[in-house]
Amino acid sequence: MDLIVAIILIVVALIAGAAIAGLIAYKKGIAAGIEKRKQQAESLIGSAEQQAERIVEDAKKDADNKKKSALIEAKDEIHKLRTEADKEIKDRRADLSRQERRMQQKEENLDKKNDNLEKKEDILNQKIKSADEKLKEAETIKKGQLDVLERISEFTKDQAKEYIISKLEEDLVHEKAVKVAAYEQQIKDECHEKARGYISLAIAKVAADQVSEAAVSVVPLPNDEMKGRIIGREGRNIRTLETLTGVDLIIDDTPEAITLSCFDQIRREVARIALEKLIADGRIHPTRIEEMVDKARREVEYRIKQEGERAVIETNVHGVNHELIKLIGRLKFRTSYRQNVLDHSIEVAKLCGVLASELGVDANIARRAGLLHDIGKALTSEIEGSHVQIGVDVCKKYNENPVVIHAVEAHHNDVEPKTVIACIVQAADAISAARPAARSENYESYIKRLQKLEEICTSYEGVEKCFAVQAGREVRIMVIPEIINDEKMVLVARQISQQIENEMDYPGQIKINLIRESRVTDYAK
Repeated sequence: MDLIVAIILIVVALIAGAAIAGLIAYKKGIAAGIEKRKQQAESLIGSAEQQAERIVEDAKKDADNKKKSALIEAKDEIHKLRTEADKEIKDRRADLSRQERRMQQKEENLDKKNDNLEKKEDILNQKIKSADEKLKEAETIKKGQLDVLERISEFTKDQAKEYIISKLEEDLVHEKAVKVAAYEQQIKDECHEKARGYISLAIAKVAADQVSEAAVSVVPLPNDEMKGRIIGREGRNIRTLETLTGVDLIIDDTPEAITLSCFDQIRREVARIALEKLIADGRIHPTRIEEMVDKARREVEYRIKQEGERAVIETNVHGVNHELIKLIGRLKFRTSYRQNVLDHSIEVAKLCGVLASELGVDANIARRAGLLHDIGKALTSEIEGSHVQIGVDVCKKYNENPVVIHAVEAHHNDVEPKTVIACIVQAADAISAARPAARSENYESYIKRLQKLEEICTSYEGVEKCFAVQAGREVRIMVIPEIINDEKMVLVARQISQQIENEMDYPGQIKINLIRESRVTDYAK
């Protein structure tokens, strides 16, 4: 329709144009040409009308063709959409059918399960009812059996309970023994190899000399006549020397020698130096003896200071109070079981340094604690109390490190060790003291210690025999198998070791071996 309107408008425009042209020609007064032009206009109008009609017809044909093609496309599109819609409806119907079938199956399964649950519930109710009946029956039987047991055993219920508890305690002894053994084995497995490696390395790095010393000093004489001069007229020289030094001079038949005996090594050293100076000088009389004793004391004091400084330098311990250095030097003239305490302290300090380095703790503090752990022994002859407590008081007096003070206090288990340094000092002290030939003791105290060890072991019920071997470092205990079983052996061994630790003093450690043997004897006749 738009095309037809456009054609009409064109035709109208052409007609208007022709009219305007004719009007213009008319206005110009060309009369002759008017007619001609009118004819031309009419011819043009006629051709325009014909052309317009042709254009209109073409437009109608084109519109009809487009209309037909549009209708065909619309029909195709409608057919396509209808086909897709039918397919989608068909798929949805199929899906709904499948869902309906699944729902139906689920409902059937639920019905079956409900039926089964109802059946099981019925069975369970029957079983519960039966169990209640059997429980009532069991209670009745139990009550009857308890009455019978009370009549037979002559035990009341409370007495029977006590008896069962006692049996339970015996069973728990077995469980405790098993757990103790398991814990000990676990600790041994984890720590034994590391401890052995650390201690072996520490011992290997410290090449210690034998530090055992004698309890007397021998002064050589140029000749036997010197003995008389030392004794003096009516023994005044020897009395003066013994009074000033507090040392016993033993003059016997030993040729060209005098023995000095005293428990205090400082006094013995003063007497030895003074006597050697008197012998070298030749003038022996009370006044000269006093002079030489004073010189010897000053010389010993200077040597004590030198020994303390040497120990501090050798162990690489810095910042020690000068009074403590003097006390450390005094340890040179102090022995423990004939082991020189200063050499022992130096050795312990070195061991502590090596062990601390291996364990990753402060080696300087460890060496300091090792050097000062026996500092109290320098004053045991002057102050009452144990060397541990004296050492703690001295360290506190000179403001030592609290870690060092605790290590000194705990190195003999007077208090529970709470730091790694304290444990290292304990181990190093035991290593140094337990070395072969490091310490010795007199025969009587040795015998008493072994007797006390065997006495503690035989005091336990079930111990048949006990033997102290390896110089008191091991004890072998034979037990009666009917009284002490395998599980109880662990507890007995632990109790014996704790009693030995609490009641005895000994170097190193003591190994407790319990031996249980069952024998059956028969004779073939």
